[in-house]
Amino acid sequence: MPTADARPPEDPPPPGDRLQSEVCSEKLKALGEPTRLRIVDLLRDGPANVSEIAAALRLPVVTTSHHLQVLAHAALVDRKKAGRKVVYSLPADLLPAADADHLNLGCCRLELPAPAGAR
Repeated sequence: MPTADARPPEDPPPPGDRLQSEVCSEKLKALGEPTRLRIVDLLRDGPANVSEIAAALRLPVVTTSHHLQVLAHAALVDRKKAGRKVVYSLPADLLPAADADHLNLGCCRLELPAPAGAR
């Protein structure tokens, strides 16, 4: 059974659109907001629920929830129900363990600084 946030299958990209420009532009737009970049960076340390993310970033829960919804819509975070909470994490294909210093957006890669614990 699909979840409430499941998106309908998209049409294949037009011939010659190797970048999958529609999907890529949606991901880049979602990452174009500083708070969302901070959320992605925070989730590099592991899964967290909205309250934990809001506390870490010193943001209201409702604001954090909005940003997580945008990131989820762009397939930049995964959601998993854990009891009464929803836990957010980075998809395995977005941050492959073998290349953890880059976000793999499919159309391009975004270089990331070393996590705070690695400095």
